[in-house]
Amino acid sequence: MKNTESLYYLKLNVAIEALIDRWYAWSHLVSPATAAMNIQDRHLKIMKSYIKNPKIHAAAVKKPEMLGGPFIDYDGGRVEEIEALYNETLDKRANMLELTEAIHELNNLLQKEAVGFSMEPLYDKMPEKLKGFVELYYDLNDQPNFRFFESLLYKSEYYDESAQSISLQLVEADDARSFVLSTPRLDDENLMHLDIPFKDDVIDDLFKMKKVPGDYKEIKERLQITPEQEELFKSFFTKTPPPAYKKYKGKGIRTRYFGHACVLVETNEISILVDPVISYDGYETDVNRYTVNDLPEQIDYVLITHNHQDHVLLETLLQLRHMVKNIVVPSSSKGSLQDPNLKLMLNNIGFDSVIELDDLESIDLEGCVITGLPFLGEHSDLDVRSKLCFHVSLHNKLKVLFAADSCNVQPEIYKRVHSIVGDIDILFLGMECDGAPLSWLYGPLLSNKIDRDKDQSRRLAGCNYDQGNGLIHIFNPKNVFVYAMGLEPWLEFISSIKYTDESRPIVESNKLVNECNEKSIQAERLFGEKTIEY
Repeated sequence: MKNTESLYYLKLNVAIEALIDRWYAWSHLVSPATAAMNIQDRHLKIMKSYIKNPKIHAAAVKKPEMLGGPFIDYDGGRVEEIEALYNETLDKRANMLELTEAIHELNNLLQKEAVGFSMEPLYDKMPEKLKGFVELYYDLNDQPNFRFFESLLYKSEYYDESAQSISLQLVEADDARSFVLSTPRLDDENLMHLDIPFKDDVIDDLFKMKKVPGDYKEIKERLQITPEQEELFKSFFTKTPPPAYKKYKGKGIRTRYFGHACVLVETNEISILVDPVISYDGYETDVNRYTVNDLPEQIDYVLITHNHQDHVLLETLLQLRHMVKNIVVPSSSKGSLQDPNLKLMLNNIGFDSVIELDDLESIDLEGCVITGLPFLGEHSDLDVRSKLCFHVSLHNKLKVLFAADSCNVQPEIYKRVHSIVGDIDILFLGMECDGAPLSWLYGPLLSNKIDRDKDQSRRLAGCNYDQGNGLIHIFNPKNVFVYAMGLEPWLEFISSIKYTDESRPIVESNKLVNECNEKSIQAERLFGEKTIEY
């Protein structure tokens, strides 16, 4: 029997950042091929620029229009530490830099020598680093390309768990953290860095303690906390239990909006959480929000709509891993560089039950059917298949469509979908209709720099008014909720989005919401938190 004096809760505002090479981890940093290219063409470039001229970075991060740009947020200081990290990366990740060069070399080889004849002779000419990892092919227009056997990469030296670590910190205010794609996480007196691979189940046992008290001494020993770290580590714990979670016991259906694209759907039999991105509790804020303490003890299904960092947030997923029975993800294009496999990534970081769905495939449960539907656009016209809208039918009474950031560029597709699934009751629709250009997220994967005018035309954008209105006319929902806008202040460090009343996504979504309400379709642009019971 445990000594109750050693039992503590983890405070609700303790955050975990999953890090790779001290950079905030997202899916493209876990998958080996995309990680290699981001190390060379994102991390090293940003650090080299900062070392050369830190004042430019310090000035840029203070300008709202530069938010989300490739600028390190250390106020022009800590240059020696950035330089040390730069040199350490060059040394410890030399094999990844060689992998990047090999990918570029293979691409050049194909562009020059794959001119419609058999590719068999090119296998001998490909870089040694890639032999055994790729297949060469032509598309039906005789354009050459290659695909990875991604599962083999995860079993190779290119997947190095020693590059993984976690940091723990108390979140004391919204907007406090630097933008994740641009600023590495250096040592800080308020941060605790621990060299732990993401799959380690000590992470699960630590975050269970947000709801169930655990043995402080035991978790301290398992995390190998040093005497120098213990004062900070002890500050992460409390004897005060969190407010008791009130399980939904109604006979109907409850949906709760947690911010951005995160929605919890509950009946008294099942819980479904879509695109988990969850804020923290335990500090003063002007924006009400649901947090991890508002989740059930077990989440039956987590649904991931697509593979962008604001929808596959490792920070949240690792905290919830011990609660999640199943994760449902869209299947990928099986080896395309720009479309790493979500199931492989999640399996390798410790998630056991990961289910892949394709378009119009369903999971049939008692009283609930989850169906994947086509997801158009929002990926800068790249061949990315790992994206699904989700249609959730509960007790055959309530039909909910999570369209996420799908952009209705071809209404005929959704008319065909409607002929199969029929009308819906609730539409959750993303309307971040400006979106970042192609290079903002996918630039490190491009072998040749794209022209600026082309880059600006290929956006990571959701529906505008016309496109959203088109979906409403097709599916005839009773309720429309605009979401996935990055509006909440705690999302800025992930999305780098700040709107004004004149911002196009605000103007377009206002227009849609107003028109819906005029037509007696209840509509709202969500912000903070929202509970709807049916």
